[in-house]
Amino acid sequence: MQGKRNHRIAARTTASLDTLPQLATEGQAPFDFVFIDADKANTPDYFTWALKLTRRGSVIIVDNVIRKGAVIDANSTDENVQGVRKFNTLLAAEPRVKATTIQTVGSKGYDGLAIALVVSD
Repeated sequence: MQGKRNHRIAARTTASLDTLPQLATEGQAPFDFVFIDADKANTPDYFTWALKLTRRGSVIIVDNVIRKGAVIDANSTDENVQGVRKFNTLLAAEPRVKATTIQTVGSKGYDGLAIALVVSD
């Protein structure tokens, strides 16, 4: 028999960058798993908040980080591409995580996701 589990699901319909500080203030963290699939321009901010709301051993997944290869275009002015590029720079420099990016191919073309394991608080 497995130990007692506490299952909780709560839906919040406010803007994420307003909700994340609320979660911290309410003491809802730490989370074991964070999936980021929102407006790409704010991905660096979501990732920063994910680090604040997780602990060692948590997993953070960020979707749509290849953007059909557009992230390697240094001249792109697309705010989504710029957001993902800033996230990638932040991820590479972040000592609290070990991470990898995986390219995916599907019916919508190709994209990818970043998987980060939080290795220290």
